This record gives sequence, C-alpha cells and structure tokens, in this order.
Amino acid sequence: MSNQTAVTEFLLLGFSDIQELQILHFVVFLVLYLISLLGNLLIITAIALDHHLHTPMYFFLMNLSIIDLGSISVTIPKSMANSLMNTRSISYSGCIVQAFFFVFFSAANFVLLTIMAYDRYVAICQPLHYEMVMTRRAFVQMASSAWISGILYSALHTGNTFAISFCGGNMVDQFFCEIPQLLKLACSDSYHFEVGFLIFSVCLASSCFVFIIVSYVQIFKAVLRIHSKQGQHKAFSTCLPHLFVISLFICTGTFAYLKPPSSSTSGLNLMVAVLYSVLPPMMNPVIYSMRNKEIKGALSKWIGWRLFTKNKMSIFLLR
Repeated sequence: MSNQTAVTEFLLLGFSDIQELQILHFVVFLVLYLISLLGNLLIITAIALDHHLHTPMYFFLMNLSIIDLGSISVTIPKSMANSLMNTRSISYSGCIVQAFFFVFFSAANFVLLTIMAYDRYVAICQPLHYEMVMTRRAFVQMASSAWISGILYSALHTGNTFAISFCGGNMVDQFFCEIPQLLKLACSDSYHFEVGFLIFSVCLASSCFVFIIVSYVQIFKAVLRIHSKQGQHKAFSTCLPHLFVISLFICTGTFAYLKPPSSSTSGLNLMVAVLYSVLPPMMNPVIYSMRNKEIKGALSKWIGWRLFTKNKMSIFLLR
C-alpha cells in the first residue's frame, strides 16, 4: 500500500520533445477533435429535430454519436493541453477518471455496435417482423443496456486496475491512461487477476464480433437475393461502413490489449491507440451519415430553416 500511495501522478507518453512538433501535435489533434465534435453534434441535432428520423436505426445512431463525443473528449483535450503547456503529467485521480470513462465509452460503443448489427439483420432478413421486434420499448431497452453494461464493466475493470500497487515507476507508455500500459507498472498479487479479466474481456468481445460476422453473412445472403440493383446498393451502403468500423475498433483494440508488453515500440503503441480511440469517433459521422440521404435531408432542412429565420430577423430589425 505504501508503494501505491506514493504514486501521486503519472507521466504520459508525449508525441515529441521538440516544441515545434508539440505545437504541430496540438494543431492536428485540435482539427481532428473539431471535426469529430462538429460531425457528431450535427447528427444528434438532425435526428433529434426531425421526427421522420425517430426510428430504431437513427435512435441507435444518435446514441453512438453521443458515445463518440464522450470517448474522444476523454483523451484528446488532455493530450492537447499537455502539448500546449509542455508537460506530460496527469494526477492519480485524473488518471482514474480518464481510464474509467474511456473504458466506459469503449464498452458501451461496442455493445451498441453489436445491437446495431442485430437491428440491420432484423430489418433486412426479417422485414415483416421488424416492427413487431423493434418496438419503441425494445429499442430503448437495448440502448439502455449498452450504457448500463458500459458503466458496470468500467467500474469493475477500473476498480481492479487501481486496486493494484504500482511500483514500476509512473511512466505510462501511452498518451492517455490506457489500462494495459498501467498494468506494466503493477507489482501486487492482484495483477494476475486483472490480466485474466482482460483475457476474459477480449474473449467476450470476440464472441460478440463472431455474432456480428454471422449476422452480416446472413444479411449479405439476403441482399444478394434482391433483384433491384438500387436495393442492393442501399443495403450494402448501410452495412459495409458499419462492418468496417467494427473491424477497425476490434482489431486495433484487441492488439492493444493482448500484445505482449515487450513486443511493440512506443511509436507503434501511439499509432494503434490513435486508430482505435481517435479515428472511429471522427469517421463515424462521415461513413454513417454524410452518405445517408435522410440525414443529409434533415440537415439541409435544419440549416435552411436557421438561415431563413436569421434573415427574417435581420429584415425585421432593419425596419
């Protein structure tokens, strides 16, 4: 316990020790963060304001955007602030909070992506039963289960991690408090329990991934039976991006959590972390919505209405 209480802060991995490159890192992360922020906020606004989009698919998409906003806001702002202030430190309590919320949003994200795969399966493979299966109560309960399971999983995962005594220094080999990197600093007996929990988590995630793949195999079989080329294109355009995001998230996340501690360099750790923590929240609005006619139509109507009311107010004030 003395070793654990002696750690009052952690030092995160920096992208560079050169001041100019630190400023470049700040600018790049700021641009990525603003793109993600704008894209996800536009999706949330469009779905919330357009009653035609109050369907299970868009309800899940709005929840995904909220989760993406939370996920990217946990890691990027702190990294940008450290680069701007030329520091690498994060407090012990700050590290706990960052690890908890990152795991929470990541777990909720994955559960929600699994639910969305099931939603697409029912919509395409069993269209006559869709309204019976996806009632309002059912899809609200499904979305709630993603949030609740994320909280429970994160509380258990983070609690196990920070119950460990840290005696391997306070240098975290990552730009945020990533649990696998924190475990490298552990020296207590509960370390092995947490490693076992990590392996169990990856097996559970892999099972969900297999369920998603099987669902999409059935979906693609059903799509190929559609005689209309336009119908096939619409089905593939909604399913393939979803499958791509899930694959990117699972493959990079699994690599980060299961790779041997000495098998990768700091540069590779940074690259993998950016792939699964920064890119998906930024790409989701583009691949899910910007190619979606309903979302684009809702955004056009909303932006047009805002411009109209603004112009009308300007004319009224001029009079």
